[in-house]
Amino acid sequence: MDISNALKRAAREPLLHFLVLGLLLFGADHLLNARREDPQTIVVGADVQKEVREIFVAGMKREPTPGDMKKLVDRWVDNEVLYREGLSLGLDRGDSTIRERVIFKAMSIARSGLSLPPIDEPRLRAWFEARRDRYDTPTRYDFMEAVVIGDSTPEALETFAAALNGTAKSDSQSDLRVFKDRPRTNLVESYGSDFADRLTQLKPGEWQAVASTAGLRVVRVEAIKPGTTAKFDDMKDSVHQDWKDDTMAQLTSDAVREMGRKYAVRMEGPKP
Repeated sequence: MDISNALKRAAREPLLHFLVLGLLLFGADHLLNARREDPQTIVVGADVQKEVREIFVAGMKREPTPGDMKKLVDRWVDNEVLYREGLSLGLDRGDSTIRERVIFKAMSIARSGLSLPPIDEPRLRAWFEARRDRYDTPTRYDFMEAVVIGDSTPEALETFAAALNGTAKSDSQSDLRVFKDRPRTNLVESYGSDFADRLTQLKPGEWQAVASTAGLRVVRVEAIKPGTTAKFDDMKDSVHQDWKDDTMAQLTSDAVREMGRKYAVRMEGPKP
């Protein structure tokens, strides 16, 4: 039986399409226990029935009928058969999806024992202030760059910029690049902080040769859109959620690192 097609057929069933991943995850976990018993026997125990019922209720927001339960159990048995057959054929070897499922389950177990520390408003506000770059809207720049083809000496670029402004003559040819809504951080990464500072001082609509980390650039500012400063009181709830997400992620990472202390890591091959 083609496992991929079987799963696709399951996904097309309106009643079950949202259940496939959850059932597969559960099936893999259940199989780890079942294989310690008779590998040729599939036991649909109370734990299986409870799991499929809870998945159904979470997705459909109602209790399953006896007919629904039969379909759910049948699908679970189908998945169990496919999984065991796949293992017997060695299909798990090199299959990253099975590895990801096991990692997901292990991660869930690691997180189940974690709890967030308490935090009051002053400390949450301090956390927010330390991460203002995530919440403030930065100043954004619209500008154009004329990339000269041929002579790109400083003298030639200065003359070319003046020619574009109509105050000189130049035979240079160029390609035009248009940049919209570029934040300062992007400018610093691409051209350097001095270029970003200079761009703020340019008169909109006028071509200038501006120094960058990659040499002079002939640019013209079209518009500078001032940024806005986020107010903690206006977004306290979302900041609190961000704090919970970040803190739980850090606690999880710490827990995994602690688990990893019992393993010896040996690097082979070229050093990174």
